[in-house]
Amino acid sequence: MTDPKKVVIQIFGVKNSQATRAAERFFKERRATIQFVDLKQKPMAPGEIKRFVERFGLAGIVDSEGSAYVDAGMKYLKVSDAELLARIEKEPKLLRMPLVRAANKLSVGQNEAAWKKMLAT
Repeated sequence: MTDPKKVVIQIFGVKNSQATRAAERFFKERRATIQFVDLKQKPMAPGEIKRFVERFGLAGIVDSEGSAYVDAGMKYLKVSDAELLARIEKEPKLLRMPLVRAANKLSVGQNEAAWKKMLAT
């Protein structure tokens, strides 16, 4: 097992997201090095979003049950993938929080099993 302090964990989320705070707490308790990216202050780089979309699909990273999605009327709109990505940049709460990356390992949403695997590499 690798020393968790040597694995840099990137957490993409927003501070007032319960799932994002759970991820932060999970990795802090295990003394992992965390790099938190607050999506309200700094949108995800297009290449970073692409990495998650390639792994999980666009539908896999969008929180279609979340209030931001419902409030934006997205349940009833037909939007192209490009338009949806543009909306995600403007409104990060459309994403399933948190998006977590450790090297080439990725997870979306609150997923402790995936987080444990990230630390076990």
